[in-house]
Amino acid sequence: MKTFFRNIYLRIKKEEDKISLTPEQVVVESRRMTLLLNELLQKLKEHVIKYGFEDPEDEIEFFRTLKPMVTGKLLYYNKLFRIETGRPIEMGNVGKKYFKSRLSKLESYYTKNISVSDFYRYYRSGRSDKDRSYFVRGQIDLHEGLRSRVFETDIRFSTYYDYEVARIIERDLLYEYLHFRIEGFRERSEMPDLRSFGKEKMLWTESKNALIELIYALHVSESIGYGKLGIRQITSLFQILFDIQLGDVHHAFHRMKYRRNESPYLDRLKSSLESYMAQNP
Repeated sequence: MKTFFRNIYLRIKKEEDKISLTPEQVVVESRRMTLLLNELLQKLKEHVIKYGFEDPEDEIEFFRTLKPMVTGKLLYYNKLFRIETGRPIEMGNVGKKYFKSRLSKLESYYTKNISVSDFYRYYRSGRSDKDRSYFVRGQIDLHEGLRSRVFETDIRFSTYYDYEVARIIERDLLYEYLHFRIEGFRERSEMPDLRSFGKEKMLWTESKNALIELIYALHVSESIGYGKLGIRQITSLFQILFDIQLGDVHHAFHRMKYRRNESPYLDRLKSSLESYMAQNP
C-alpha cells in the first residue's frame, strides 16, 4: 500500500520538476498536468476501494496529506488552464489588470469565507487532535451544516475534509502563481535579456527544495535589498531568472523543518566551498 502511494507521489514530483510555467508554455503544461493528475487520482481511488488501509493512522495520513495533494494540484492546474486560456491576447497593462483582478477575487473570497473557518484554523495550526473526525471515512457530521456537495461525496474515497484541504492547497498555489505573473510584468521589463547567456546555462539544475532553502537563507539573513524584499519578491526574482515555477514555497519550507537534516543543500554548499578552498589555496 505505502509503496503504491509513494510511487504516485514520486511520479508527480518527477513531472513537476520538468514543468515550465512560462507564459509561452503554461497552457500546454497545465493541461498536461491536469490530465495526468486526474488519471492518478482515479488510480488512487481504485486502489483505496479495493485494498483499504492497514490502520487508522494510514487512513489519516492518506486523507490529510496524499489525496489532498493530488486533488489540490489537479484543481490548481485546471484553474491555471482556465485562467490562461481566458486571458487577453494583449499582455501589457490589459494583461496585468486581468491577473490583478483574479488575485483580488481570490483574496476577497479568502477574507470572507476561508479565514473565518474553524477547520482552516485547525489545519493551518498543524493540530492533529481532531484528525480521526476529519480524516477517517464515515465520520461526516451533518449537524455541522456542511456544504451541499457532501451529499454527492463518495464515502468510500472521501472524508469531506480532505477536499477542504485540497482547496486550501489549490488557493495557496494559485495565490503564488498570480503574484508571480503580476510581478513578471514589471520584472521582465527591468531585467536584461537572459537569453544572451544561453538557455541551458541559466537552468536551475538542483532540486526545487534546494532553491527554496537558498531563497529563505537569503531572506532571513537580509542579504538582498537590506532585508526589505519579502519571500514572494525574492521567489519571483529567482523564478524569472531560472525560468522555474516553485509553487507554494511557504508549505515547502514548513515541510523542510521536519526533515532529519533541515538544510542539506546549504550544508553541501558550505562543504563544497571549503573543499574547493582547500584544493585551491
